[in-house]
This record gives sequence, structure tokens and C-alpha cells, in this order.
Amino acid sequence: MASSSQSGGAGGGGAIASNPRVWIVAGIAVAGVIVLAEAARRRRRWLRDRAGAPPDAGAFCDRFELSPPQQPPPPAARHLLSGLTFAASDNFEIEGYVAGFGNPDWKRTHEAPRHTSVTVTMLQKQGGTCVGRTVMDELGFGVTGENLHCGTPINPASPSLVPGGSCSGSAVAVAAQLVDFALGTDTIGDVRIPASFCGLLSFRPSYGVVSTLGTIANSQSLDTIGWFARDPCVLHCVGEVLLPATAGGLKQTKQFVFADDCFQLLKVSNQKTLHAIKNAVQTLPGYQPPKHINIGQYLYSNVPSLKEFCEPATKLQEGMSALKALSTVMLLLQRYEFKASHENWVNTVKPKLGLDISTRVLRAVNFAHDNIKSLYAIRNELRVALKNLLKDTGILVLPTTAGYPLKRNSKERLSSGFEERMYKFVGIAAISGCCEVTIPLANLDHHVSLSFVAAHGSDKSLLRTILDTYSLIQEQVVLASKLVTTPVTNGDADVDASELLKEKGNSAFKSRQWSKAAEFYSEAISLSDTNATYYCNRAAAFLELGRFKQAEADCDWALLLDRKNVKAYLRRGFAREVTLNYKEALQDFRRALALEPQNKTALAAERRLQKLLK
Repeated sequence: MASSSQSGGAGGGGAIASNPRVWIVAGIAVAGVIVLAEAARRRRRWLRDRAGAPPDAGAFCDRFELSPPQQPPPPAARHLLSGLTFAASDNFEIEGYVAGFGNPDWKRTHEAPRHTSVTVTMLQKQGGTCVGRTVMDELGFGVTGENLHCGTPINPASPSLVPGGSCSGSAVAVAAQLVDFALGTDTIGDVRIPASFCGLLSFRPSYGVVSTLGTIANSQSLDTIGWFARDPCVLHCVGEVLLPATAGGLKQTKQFVFADDCFQLLKVSNQKTLHAIKNAVQTLPGYQPPKHINIGQYLYSNVPSLKEFCEPATKLQEGMSALKALSTVMLLLQRYEFKASHENWVNTVKPKLGLDISTRVLRAVNFAHDNIKSLYAIRNELRVALKNLLKDTGILVLPTTAGYPLKRNSKERLSSGFEERMYKFVGIAAISGCCEVTIPLANLDHHVSLSFVAAHGSDKSLLRTILDTYSLIQEQVVLASKLVTTPVTNGDADVDASELLKEKGNSAFKSRQWSKAAEFYSEAISLSDTNATYYCNRAAAFLELGRFKQAEADCDWALLLDRKNVKAYLRRGFAREVTLNYKEALQDFRRALALEPQNKTALAAERRLQKLLK
């Protein structure tokens, strides 16, 4: 009987094994269990994250509303900031509200002010509504945006990364679209660094141009009022309200000056960045061809008092030594002035501070330097040196920082290396008192922000320049992000080889061997993919082969690399005309005529297309 039972069991198993429907049903059941388990796990995680997420991304420490005066009836002009909301960092004084300066002990030991900050009042009068005060690093000393007492605001651009400081809350409030713009004070990058980390535009005006009355000082000769925005129009409008009419500056003709040595410090190729900006401005009227400079070497040679703070270096390393020395001078000046303003309060109250902030504050209150005058001498010499470099037309272009945001709670925030990378470039504007705009270029290989520095007093012109060029730059960045660059391994040998291949392609083209010509140009591009001529020549071969979309794509690359390439406009225009995109084709031929007004091919095409579009 037992034997019969075992036999029957085996036979039943064989029947199940031989029945595919059973296996399908079982598989679906298992898959369903897995899906349900995963859905439950994700829901638990979502609920946990939502429960742990602070309101308003943790950006605010005080919430209130300061409404603007009523808009006067016509014919009075409409308020510039009508309908816009803003916030201010926790060191801006608001009548009736005690400013915390990022630390509860400061708030506990101070009284509510009787007056509101001058800048907040000016913005209110022009229609802006202030909706609160935002979290900042304690006493304005941090660089990461982390606060022991208030928590760390959540960076909307990258929630796992720090938002940057010291004005972290203001940056997050704008990036999270909680306000239209926000105020902060920029001492040693306190607005520019969080703007870079959170993917925002920001502006640090020339020193002394915007009143700091009604803000708590960190370092009086470095502090400036700064602001964040998502939109260059808003950034510009705030400037129109806060900047005096005398802060004009730049002449109509402008020139970008690229700090090549600063770009080389980033761990990404600067090639795409440079192409994006160059191509954006080449089609604009009033811009001279870009200029390139080793800004570190220039400062070493033209700021004589800086040599006292430079480490011994070879001739090739002098520039890097000068940039490091400049950030050192900036930090020493900050410590000296913070001590002069707040030493008594720190020693009396003994505030509870975060570890990294405590270290910075102790360095400040224990600061001693034999030659304070040399710090201020460097400030004056640097401003003169930059004025001589930029004159009335130049705008210095460089990365905002020499590094990238850290993960939240990273121990690296305590390292001197991280601090050095953050402060490497911000000292140029901080020490000289020049104005600086920061714009995000998040579509490149890494999250990169660019800074544009103009001479002291050129504030309005700089903001106008960014307003005019921002959309073009972003358009070029999108194109640059698609550009695949190949490392050049054999230096000049690869360049020579690519030129030889181009010549072979030209010979094949003249012989009407279009496919062979295209192959030679493709090989040239594989060796050197930043030569506009190779793409343009291959486009000509594709046109002959009837491959119009590929020809158009090659012309796109050629124009990305060389905005003034007339042949690329002509060939792309022809490709678009053949594919019946008449309006776009006409635009290309007109761009070619803007560069070469007597170009017969373009003139004939323009007349032809105008008839077709009637």
C-alpha cells in the first residue's frame, strides 16, 4: 500500500511538471507576491521620508508676512517687484522679530530691532512681499549649509547633497520655488557657493554699493548683500531696485576673459564650457573675440603684497600659489574683523556651536597677526590689478568653486582640503570688492556653475549682460552636453593624422566619391572631434549622398564648435530646404548673410525661399 501511495505521488508530480499552465499560474502568483512586497516596501519608505521631511524643505526659521504698500493708480509706474515674494537670511533685522544669526544663543541674548533692514524695506516699497527669514550657518561661518540647531535645509537639486552655506535656507527657498528670490549676505562665498550647489543664479554686488545697514556683520569689509533667483529677469529686477544709478560700468563693447588655469583645476574638461559660452556670444553684437589668461599668474605678478602669503613655488606653480594665498588672506581678514565685532559676546555667552563652526569661531577669537595692514594693502592692489585687466569692457569668466557639493553629514566637511577647494576662486571678488554673477550649467558632465566677474562699480552692466546672454548660454550648454569628446592620446600626432585624413576626404570629394569622402571625414572626427571643418565637410558629402538629416546634424556640431562657420549655415539651410523646412532654412541663409553680406549662394537662396513662403 505504501508502495502504491509513493507511486501515485510520483505520478501526480509528473502530471504537474508536464502541465505548463500550472507553472504559468505559479509564476504569476510568485511575481504578484514580489510586486506587492516591493510596493509595500516603497510605500513604507515614502511615508518614512515624508514624515521625516521638514516643512518647506527646512528653509525657514521664521515665518511672517511683510506686505508691500498698495500699487498707486495710473499714471504711476507699476512697482518693479509687484506680485513677487522673497525671504531673507537670519542675519537680516526685521522690526519686531529677533534675528538669530543661525544660533539660538545669539537670539536669546539679543532684543528685537526697532527698524527693518534697509534692503528689505527697499524691496517692499517696490512691491515685494517678504514671507520669512531663512536658516543659515551659525554666525555666518559655514560653507556646507548644515546647522546643528535648525537642521540642514534640503537641496532641491540633489537632496542627498548639502545645499551650501552660509545662506543655505535662502538658496533652498528659491530652488524649491517657495519664493521668487531671496536675500543673503556674501562674505566669502556665502551666496555664491549655495547658488552653485542648488543650481541657481546669484549676484554679489560691488562692495559698498548696496547698504548693509540692518544686517548682522560677520566681516565688515567683506560683507555684501547678495541675492538668489531662478530667473535672470528677476535677478535683474532686484538689481534695478537695490543698485544705485551710478553702478553702471561696462561700455557697449564687451569681452569675456577666460581664466584657463581655474577651469583646469576642475576634474572635468573645460572644453564644453568654453564652447558653450563662446558660441553663445559670437552671434551677439558688441562682443569682441574672447581672451584667455592665467589669472593666478597674473595676480602673482600684479599684486606685490600677496607674495608675503605665497608658499614657495616653482615658476609653473606660482599661479596656483597665488590663488591659494588669496583665499588665505580672505580668511585671515574675516577672522580679524569677526573678532573685532564679536569677541566679547563669544567669550561672555560661550554659545553652543557645531563642531566645524566652533573651530572657525575659535580661530577667529584667538586670531593674532603682526601685519594687519598688509591684508588691506592686498585688497587695494587686487582691485587695481583687476581694473587694469578688465578695464571698461572685460568680464572675467571662471568656475564658481574648484570642487563639488558633499553628501549630507560627510566627515570631509571638516577637512582643510574641502575648504580650500570651496574658497579657491571666491576670494577674487571678495577681496577686490568686484561684482560677480553666478549661473548654473547643470547640463554638463558634472554640476558646474560659472561666475562672471566685472570691475568694481559695473554692477548694472554685468546684470544686463547676463540677462542678454543667459538663454543663449543655456541653449549652447544643452548642445554641448551632447558633444562626445575623445581624449587625445598622441597629442600633435593625432592632430596631424586627422588633417591627413581630412585631405584624403577632400580628394575623394573632388573625385565625386562621396561615400569614401564621408568615411575619411569620419575617421578624422574620431581622432579630433572638436574641429568644425571635419563636421562641415562630412555634411557636404552627406548632402551629395541624399542623407539630409545626417548632414543637418553634422552642421549642428560644426556650429556648436564654430558659431561663425558660414559653410555650415549654408549646408544646413540647404538640408532643411530639401526636407521642406523652409522657415528654418531661410533663417540659416540669413545668418550666413549676416556674416558675409555679399555671399551669392545665400542671396540666391534667400530670394528663392521668400518666393516659396509667400
